[in-house]
Amino acid sequence: MFDESGLLAAYQPGGSSVFVSPRGVLLAEGVRAEAGCPEQAGTLLRDGAEIVVGAVPFALDAPARLVVPEKIRQSLVIGQRESRPPVSPKSQAHLDPLPDDEYVAAVERAVRDIRAGAYTKVVLARALRLNTPDFDPAPVVRGLAASGAGAYTFGVDVGGGRTLFGASPELLVARRGTTVSAHPLAGSIPRSPDPAEDARRAAGLLVSAKDRHEHTFAAEAVADGLRGFCRDLRVPSEPTLTATPTMWHLGSRITGEIADPGVSALALATALHPTPAVCGTPPDVARRAIAELETFDRGFFAGMVGWTAANGDGEWAVTIRCATAGPDGLDVYAGAGIVDGSDPQAELAETTAKLGTMLAALGVQHAA
Repeated sequence: MFDESGLLAAYQPGGSSVFVSPRGVLLAEGVRAEAGCPEQAGTLLRDGAEIVVGAVPFALDAPARLVVPEKIRQSLVIGQRESRPPVSPKSQAHLDPLPDDEYVAAVERAVRDIRAGAYTKVVLARALRLNTPDFDPAPVVRGLAASGAGAYTFGVDVGGGRTLFGASPELLVARRGTTVSAHPLAGSIPRSPDPAEDARRAAGLLVSAKDRHEHTFAAEAVADGLRGFCRDLRVPSEPTLTATPTMWHLGSRITGEIADPGVSALALATALHPTPAVCGTPPDVARRAIAELETFDRGFFAGMVGWTAANGDGEWAVTIRCATAGPDGLDVYAGAGIVDGSDPQAELAETTAKLGTMLAALGVQHAA
């Protein structure tokens, strides 16, 4: 992406947040007011705030980081993507070993629980630590935006000296005027550097019964969540392929017309979060399974990141393909949907491929 506006160059973690999408670049600087949950942010918008920018964590009871900035700058027209690769960090990162055995065991347990009827799907994630204290994510954010690693690139101040950054391929929901859109992704396979094998994998994913089954959970949940707010909701009968540099995904682009113009993009996103694409079904049972089977706090991973303006327009992406940088180092995350028929080793390979987006941007290589 060629940033003609220079807003990406002006982005400085700690004092500003940036969100890049197909609609352009948004740079928020300073903090005029902040909210710890979407409901408080909605109140700020109704009370006259021009815009709210930030992130909401995966856990529904965890504090969000949503701010009314002192200054907002936007570039609504962006140029073509550049061919240059992401910018690697200056410091040499040390990668702690990935907990492969723990993850495989968790997937095996989840598959047994699914077959026993405890739930139908759960998303299990992995987290890894890079020992790079006081890391500056700004060059990586610019590199991710330039490389097209995901449709939604972000660097957001989440408080405590920490920055959430990444490049998500998944749109949770957007509102532009009366038009509402969402693009749930579920069902994935790692890409191959060999063009023929890559094409074979894409074609196989499109007809995979297991992956289409997994995708149906996510697409139907998003459609059901939007029906109460939209008229003339259009839901594809078949998923299509979405590509990132490391993954093929099944996606469904859902669109509709908002019935009540008073319902903002933030309100829509809050109603949908978390979707089965990052949680599972039934959602309450899946959340309990995640708390039991995962050995770390997801924080803002698998949450939502974006903005909403006073007129209700806005964009919220699902917070995947991301990392959190702070005084004590970097945490990188990736997850995979587990359903009946999931193979633990294949899910391990899928999460490793998904981790590759951020590891490549950070200049770190790992083979699992």
